[in-house]
Amino acid sequence: MKAALFKGKGAIEIAERPDPSIKEPTDAVVRVVLACVCGSDLWYYRGETDYKRDTPIGHEFIGVVEEVGKDVHAIAKGDLVIAPFLYNDGTCPHCQVGITSACVAGGVWGVNGIDGGQGEAVRVPLADGTLVKVPGSGHSDATLASLLALSDVMSTGHHAAVSAEVKPGNTVAVVGDGAVGLSAIIAAKRLGAGRIIALSRNPARQQLAREFGATDIITERGKEANEAVMQLTNGVGVDAAMECVGTNQSMQTALTIARPGSIVGYVGVPHGVEIPVPTIFYRNVGIHGGPAPARAYIPELLGDVLEGRINPGRVFDFTTGLDGIAEAYAAMDERRAIKSLIKVGTV
Repeated sequence: MKAALFKGKGAIEIAERPDPSIKEPTDAVVRVVLACVCGSDLWYYRGETDYKRDTPIGHEFIGVVEEVGKDVHAIAKGDLVIAPFLYNDGTCPHCQVGITSACVAGGVWGVNGIDGGQGEAVRVPLADGTLVKVPGSGHSDATLASLLALSDVMSTGHHAAVSAEVKPGNTVAVVGDGAVGLSAIIAAKRLGAGRIIALSRNPARQQLAREFGATDIITERGKEANEAVMQLTNGVGVDAAMECVGTNQSMQTALTIARPGSIVGYVGVPHGVEIPVPTIFYRNVGIHGGPAPARAYIPELLGDVLEGRINPGRVFDFTTGLDGIAEAYAAMDERRAIKSLIKVGTV
């Protein structure tokens, strides 16, 4: 089969790899229909996070089940399924309390002999605990894109809102206008936020933010952004802040604009982030977040996608086939695209 391999900084290539097969009775083999590039993949692409050369890459995909092991009972051949960005068993103590991203038996796609999501097929370990079956058939391309978004960005945006404890009527702010930040706007609106302030300097992303539910746009950064948010909130700050970038500046902004007693929900993969403990102590500001337990959230969000109440697939604004994977990465790296969709197969 064809699959994307990380070849070093700035280099993603398609190569031939062995077709996946059942190795454990809890495995399934999934033929990939749609995959995508994640903002976290760019940390490897830019050389800012280590990733082993010649390793498969990609952790977001939906596809059709081709084969299951003898101990797999929740899914069957022919099912359309969503794969969360981490695989998990669904039964360990952490999974049982909803933190599937910390599964003791789980892991990451593309490493330790596991296929990456940016390829024609994937061997899925712990298939019963990992994969989510999509009911129905004949889904539109737009719905399929939104189902793919549930594998990571929509679940991650939802995690930002849940971690920040967004409540009906709240005034909230989203720091970051990438796919996760835009998804956090959807999540905040879904949870009933009354006012949603989006921090964005990109006109196209600002427009999508408004269409997703943002009521106010702040174009400034740093100190100027802090002052603009405080002016909008009459010097109070926001009831919940969502940090969706992972840089120190974005975290400091989120902490500064959060009102005393509120929580910053953070889901950006941290790079160089410093937490000023005395500051948050004296302001009674909490920090809560981390990798989203996507497998726990997907069933909750799935119905809203199928009923058309949310359309997170609109974050995909660049589409190519698997052979165009290099350009898919370059488009996101150069901010020509919010998120790149990879069409691999058909349902």
